[in-house]
Amino acid sequence: MENIFEIVTIKSLSDNYIWLLRNNVKNLTAVIDPSDDKDVNEVLLLKNWHLNQIVNTHHHFDHTNGNLKLKNKWKAELIGPEEEKDKIKNIDRYVSDGDKTEIAGLDALVIHTPGHTLGHVMYYLKNEKILFAGDTIFSLGCGRVFEGTMNDMFSSLNKIKELDPKTLIYCGHEYTENNLKFALEVNPNNKNLKTFSKKIYKLLDAGKPTVPSLLEDELKCNPFLQTENDEISNYFDEDKLEGLELFSKLRELKDKF
Repeated sequence: MENIFEIVTIKSLSDNYIWLLRNNVKNLTAVIDPSDDKDVNEVLLLKNWHLNQIVNTHHHFDHTNGNLKLKNKWKAELIGPEEEKDKIKNIDRYVSDGDKTEIAGLDALVIHTPGHTLGHVMYYLKNEKILFAGDTIFSLGCGRVFEGTMNDMFSSLNKIKELDPKTLIYCGHEYTENNLKFALEVNPNNKNLKTFSKKIYKLLDAGKPTVPSLLEDELKCNPFLQTENDEISNYFDEDKLEGLELFSKLRELKDKF
């Protein structure tokens, strides 16, 4: 029996991931954050699929560079965050926090996650337990805080913690190995992290992507989701840190790691 949907991983640039979501029942295809059009077209032609939608999480060049060429070639609808309409050209449909939309014919909830950029959004397919997270969260890490505040990013990550733990997180980059080294530095006695590291290196050694990752694993292993963790707090050798204060220290440290 043919799967109702499938997701194709497309590696692009040095470490970007483009996600191609296919609805096999409705014969619809969407691309999420196309950094390049050629990589996407190659897969579409190989699969004999028509591109119906282009979906952006935020305005950065390495997530939108393929927009216009794909839009022109396939006459595809471009969906993007309303708060970044001045930074992403030719959006057909704007989305904002709490909006319910469809991606390749599958129901999706729009979640505003400022921090990396002010208008950044994620797309949560609750029924399928899929999160297209852009650059808000990575496996064992989180996005750099470029436009928002530490509090913005901290609040955005807390939104992710509220989702179904069986959710698969499709993030925008392959940063896992470096993130793992940082996580082991600040949380060396985390048994779950040590187990997770074996899985990661097995994938890396086989030349395979380490994402998507399971939210359940991230909750146990990602230091940026563990801001009540005593060992991580003690790493900074200060009075007990937690919550936003600990998150801010972690993010500042990771920026230099």
